Amino acid sequence: MSATVTRPSGNPTTAVWSRIIGSGSCLPERVVSNDELAAELAQRGIQTSDAWIVERTGIRQRHIAARGVTSSELGVQAARRALADAGIEAADLDLIVVATSTPDFVFPSTACLIQAQLGASRAAAFDVQAVCTGFIYALTTADSFVRAGRARTALVIGAEVFSRILDWNDRSTCVLFGDGAGAVVLQASPEPGVMAAKLHADGSQTKILCAAGNVAYGEVTGDPFLRMEGQAVFKQAVTVLERVAHEVVDEAGVPLSDVDWLIPHQANVRILNATAKRLGIPLERVISTVDLHANTSAASVPLALDVARRDGRVKRGDLVM
Repeated sequence: MSATVTRPSGNPTTAVWSRIIGSGSCLPERVVSNDELAAELAQRGIQTSDAWIVERTGIRQRHIAARGVTSSELGVQAARRALADAGIEAADLDLIVVATSTPDFVFPSTACLIQAQLGASRAAAFDVQAVCTGFIYALTTADSFVRAGRARTALVIGAEVFSRILDWNDRSTCVLFGDGAGAVVLQASPEPGVMAAKLHADGSQTKILCAAGNVAYGEVTGDPFLRMEGQAVFKQAVTVLERVAHEVVDEAGVPLSDVDWLIPHQANVRILNATAKRLGIPLERVISTVDLHANTSAASVPLALDVARRDGRVKRGDLVM
């Protein structure tokens, strides 16, 4: 579980902060509606429907990458849009951190592949693997580099092609996920930007959501598909999201009532709604894109942030969790 609180601008200070100065996103061209997915599953004797999926998840469609399209390809497009939005050239980057659980290769890292395609030869580049919390881990890592003076301008990307690891015969998981990438540009600033972050992990919960396969000695070992215990994940998510939200606003020194926008991980609309209710945040202040994108894992938060910035909801000076 993880969270951040950011404020795009504030009172000048001599402290060094990292500010989000641009965002971008990329979604594969193919849009698969619930009806289309239900028809495909029915051909294999698996029954589901748009009504069943919407009622349980809030998802209405997802973007699916064409076979052979990689996380780095989606990440490059999102990165270019974020750089353009920030008015920054790739040559100005000091650091690239990519959050992904579906890397192109074992190595080199997806970040290095993106660095090469962008021509960001000055930038250090590495991946972070923390699945659905990956973007917040990557953002917090880049923020630490900037605050420590190790980087002035950083590119943070969440990119996933989860369609590669889905069992399309498992109705409980294949309807939930989609592909995509989102990116932000961080830059050192005397004005407050990323104000606080809290990172947590619980390795004892690995069995409720995992993709436990591997490649060894030229063969696939274990189960290569994503597996999930839905009810256990739901209960865990609602409990820990509320707790970490309180932790992060306490660290930032701001009351929850000051938060203008909540941008949760886009997994399930019931989790989003339950979290908002527990925190006392009105639903009209919750950014939700899960109906359009489904769960894109590490890409979901930057995708939702980019949508909300571009449609004018999230503005400079807003306090965003």
